[in-house]
Amino acid sequence: MSNLSLIVGLGNPGSEYAQTRHNAGFWFVERLADQYGISLKSDPKYKGISGRGKIEGQDVRLLLPTTFMNLSGQSVVPFSKFYNIAPEAILIAHDELDMDPGVIRLKTGGGHGGHNGLRDIVPHIGPNFHRLRIGIGHPGSKERVSGHVLSKAPSSEQALMDDAIHHALSRIKLLVNGEIQQAMNQINAYKP
Repeated sequence: MSNLSLIVGLGNPGSEYAQTRHNAGFWFVERLADQYGISLKSDPKYKGISGRGKIEGQDVRLLLPTTFMNLSGQSVVPFSKFYNIAPEAILIAHDELDMDPGVIRLKTGGGHGGHNGLRDIVPHIGPNFHRLRIGIGHPGSKERVSGHVLSKAPSSEQALMDDAIHHALSRIKLLVNGEIQQAMNQINAYKP
């Protein structure tokens, strides 16, 4: 397995979205940057905020697209192509409706699963990247999904999501070193 070279967090830009469920991927990457002292700076060339630093001895780039969620590919695709980063060396962290808050899963490959951010990325780089799926829960009906993902979770749910993200961050060494199967076993075994 190749080591990770790029970790992307998906979300929507702007302070009005910062605390909304759709920004769970941003939360993961922002905490990772804090944990390893990697400064994130505006990167207008790639429509994002990016940083580069050492994570557990590996040289890793971090990227937060500043496009809206459904245009995430406009940032991720040119960034990964410019730095010649293969899909197998990319981890994309994103919110997941079909999992309850507090559930977190690592998987490799697959379709976009209806996620608008992934829908804009998969056709351009293929499906073979890794995904860190952060459960945000489903509101129960399709009509309520948009309001759900773009609203703030109650503090009890937020605490569950924060704990799940913390758990995944504690396994980052396995991830960046390409020990994906071991990371998957440990992350996916997490119980809130």
